[in-house]
Amino acid sequence: MAGATHATLNDLPESTRGQVIDLLNQRLADAIDLQLQSKQAHWNVKGPQFIALHKLFDEIHAAADEYVDLLAERIVQLGGVAEGVTAIVAERSELPQYPINISSGEEHVWALSNALASFGERIRRAIDETDELGDTDATDICTEISRGVDKWLWFVEAHADGATAATATPGSRQTANAR
Repeated sequence: MAGATHATLNDLPESTRGQVIDLLNQRLADAIDLQLQSKQAHWNVKGPQFIALHKLFDEIHAAADEYVDLLAERIVQLGGVAEGVTAIVAERSELPQYPINISSGEEHVWALSNALASFGERIRRAIDETDELGDTDATDICTEISRGVDKWLWFVEAHADGATAATATPGSRQTANAR
């Protein structure tokens, strides 16, 4: 990762800014991947809950778009370059790969729940890391994103027919712990 910064009068030490830029670019890749995965689900969901899930997945896409902007703008504020091109996102994203050959609402609920849980775990780790680095603004941004992701995970899991990710049988569904 770059870590290099452009000249700025931001008073955070350059070494701190470089570390935060690298960390946020990693989460930016995850956020862009989440954005694309939610749109994949939106386009391809079928079944009795179609309209509710179709709308929900589109709302998650819009929220992920906001997360992408928050992360990218903080990177640039620190003097960095927001690295959001497809090749870099594909290389860096730590989210589980979204299955493209699924269509039922239940399958998309589990796949998107898995992506949201994975992203939530990583953004919470970024809260701690940015706090340790002393960038309270980046910590605040990551906290805001974490609250939103947890809300969306709750909304998606509410469509899981009463089952939870913890009780999903491996092999029949993706579980929140499958990464």
